[in-house]
Amino acid sequence: MDHARAAISNLFGGEPMSYTRFSIARQMDGDNSHVEMKLSADDEEGGEVGRPEHLHASMPPPRRIGKNLCFLVIAAVLLLLIGFLIGYLSYRGRMQKASRCLDGSGKCEMTPTTSYLADDDETEEEEVSGPPVFYWPKLKELLSDKLSAEHLQDNLRQRANKYSFEAGQSEDEAIASYIHDQFASFFLDEVWNDEHYIKLQVKSSNNTVSILEDGKEEKLESPDAYVAYSKSGSVVGKPVYVNYGRKVDFQKIQKPGVSLNETIIIFRAGKITLAEKVANAQEAGAVGALMYLDPSDYENTDMLVPFGHAHLGTGDPFTPGFPSFNHTQFPPVESSGLPRIAVQTISSKAVGKLFSKMHGEECILEWKGGVVGCKVMLNSTSKMTVKLSVNNVMVDRKILNIFGAIKGFEEPDRYVVIGAQRDSWGPGAAKAGVGTAMLLELARVISDMVKNEGYKPRRSIIFASWSAGEYGAVGATEWLEGYAATLHAKVFTYINLDAAVLGSNHVKISASPLLYTLLEKTMKGVEDPTKNLENLYDRVGSDWVKTVVPLGLDNAAFPFLAYSGIPVVSFGFCNKDKEYPYLGTTQDTVENLKMTDNLYGLMRAATEVAGQIALRLTHDHELFLDFERYSEELLAFQEKFLPYDRDVQALGLTLNWLFFARGDFQRATDALRRDIANSDRENRIVRRALNDRIMKVEYDFLSPYLSPKDAPFRHIFFGKGSHTLQSLLENLHLLRTSRDSVDVNKLKEQLALATWTIKGAANALVGDIWDTDNEF
Repeated sequence: MDHARAAISNLFGGEPMSYTRFSIARQMDGDNSHVEMKLSADDEEGGEVGRPEHLHASMPPPRRIGKNLCFLVIAAVLLLLIGFLIGYLSYRGRMQKASRCLDGSGKCEMTPTTSYLADDDETEEEEVSGPPVFYWPKLKELLSDKLSAEHLQDNLRQRANKYSFEAGQSEDEAIASYIHDQFASFFLDEVWNDEHYIKLQVKSSNNTVSILEDGKEEKLESPDAYVAYSKSGSVVGKPVYVNYGRKVDFQKIQKPGVSLNETIIIFRAGKITLAEKVANAQEAGAVGALMYLDPSDYENTDMLVPFGHAHLGTGDPFTPGFPSFNHTQFPPVESSGLPRIAVQTISSKAVGKLFSKMHGEECILEWKGGVVGCKVMLNSTSKMTVKLSVNNVMVDRKILNIFGAIKGFEEPDRYVVIGAQRDSWGPGAAKAGVGTAMLLELARVISDMVKNEGYKPRRSIIFASWSAGEYGAVGATEWLEGYAATLHAKVFTYINLDAAVLGSNHVKISASPLLYTLLEKTMKGVEDPTKNLENLYDRVGSDWVKTVVPLGLDNAAFPFLAYSGIPVVSFGFCNKDKEYPYLGTTQDTVENLKMTDNLYGLMRAATEVAGQIALRLTHDHELFLDFERYSEELLAFQEKFLPYDRDVQALGLTLNWLFFARGDFQRATDALRRDIANSDRENRIVRRALNDRIMKVEYDFLSPYLSPKDAPFRHIFFGKGSHTLQSLLENLHLLRTSRDSVDVNKLKEQLALATWTIKGAANALVGDIWDTDNEF
């Protein structure tokens, strides 16, 4: 030690008088480092430092003291800086891992990084101090604990003892006000109304159906219900029964020498929407159409007459492609989906009486339902006809959509929308009451998790209550049309809650392929309320995707998917063997709905499915949308197209370009997956760019070569029109069955639209323009 002191003393040019001791200790109270400096006397063995007796003999010269102090200060500053840097880097690293966000600004990581490719139980938890970090298992458990069947029952009770909630009328406005107040009481970040001014068709007096025979008119029925957007006036024609009114049913009856011109078509409800049945009847040449609830499909409905609409589309049919805001100047145009024939619904009892008056060909076995004496058409000598009088009139109505929002903490401009229809022609317990009850419960629970439990969703959740859903998703469609320029870039999923419980024996799913993987994981995490099985996935089985029901025009999720290109999911319970008999009738009451086994348990399970999907989509770093699933969908269509390859070549055309476009999309998904795997998931800018590529996949399957006004449902998988892959497949099939009926130019156009839409989707998925491959 003496040698060391001598060396230091010689270095500083002085005597080994004293030394400096530094103690560097990192503090956890906000200071990054603390430097303690102590000057100690030359007493290594612990002897006491006293006042020297001969001060003048022990003090070095002044110049030497100043020089020593200078070196000491420099050394202290250097050590201080080194300690500060070490402490700062260590502190910063720990804070990134802990994902603290004390100020709620969204400028830091708030939950652990995760990808939907990882299993839920593989997420590693790190114990840190500060605000709670919600890992997915904990968040899922919290949602399940807070959902209440009692609250769902209270919400549904709002529909009890009410006759009707017709759009734009007093009861509809009253429940709209109630929902608005409920959203406000849940302390949602934003609550607002959206007004639309629309045209609806209502009846001015009861419509009538009569039988004309031998110069006499016998009134068959004058029901309370009616069909909105029917052609008004009186028509007369011979009755013809066409089963469910599907195209395949019309093909069976339209034999050589059989004409359906000037007839009134009778069909039973089910299989396809009323609007599609009416369109098929109109195409066949009919002047009118009657629909009834067959007892073999709908039990105990002999006297019931359902409400419906005949518009082959969604939204206000008198502002197609335009939003129905009060200040908009509308062009004089009507939707091409409006029918040009008279339409009315009647009871199965009235149909039975009509059949008894018909003398002619009996129904084939597969067409026979629960009505006795089924007849297809009259014999050639019969003079009996049916007269249909429709007295509907157009009215202007103001409707309200009600919204509430929980804003995301990191990406508030990215939304999941959860919606439910509010209005109903009758009491609407199953059609609108269940969905509205679930909507309010989800708003209450998720808001409670955010406000009281400290959960911070990355992205926003919007709760929407739609009006005029009975008339063809009018409220939802007008909202989409009104904000079309922004919604497709901000809304990345719509969750539909309508008619979520129509039975108890089976699960009914309609969804975009992008949500299949998330839906499967969700079903594995929700208990089955009616079966002795562990979860809902055990009920549907591993092949559940094959049972997915295509979205129809009567589902409010349809315009989100087919018009706006937004991924959707609609989940609920039903009985496949027996339809819920009271949907759309005056008997859709809470009391009748309560006859469903374990009603509130089923409502709670459906609510939990919707809640888990919404939370998972707003929780994870990476959007839980399986963009690779569309590669499988395209491959499935390619396999259906392949058998017609030689038929197409015979026309001098080829399917190769279409197949190459599918290959480009496959390579684009592989490239995006590599980009995600190689990216820095802690970098918010990079992650947002990747998520934007994911969320645009659905939108990119809207054909960009069509006008949204003329062909609103442009989705090539789920839309309506000749641009769809299904329409192309049907046209290719005609090459085998009726080649002369195939328009080659139309076929060329179909091939071009499909090819370049898929190619465009592939290019968009790749990302940057210099990464795209424009060669076939």
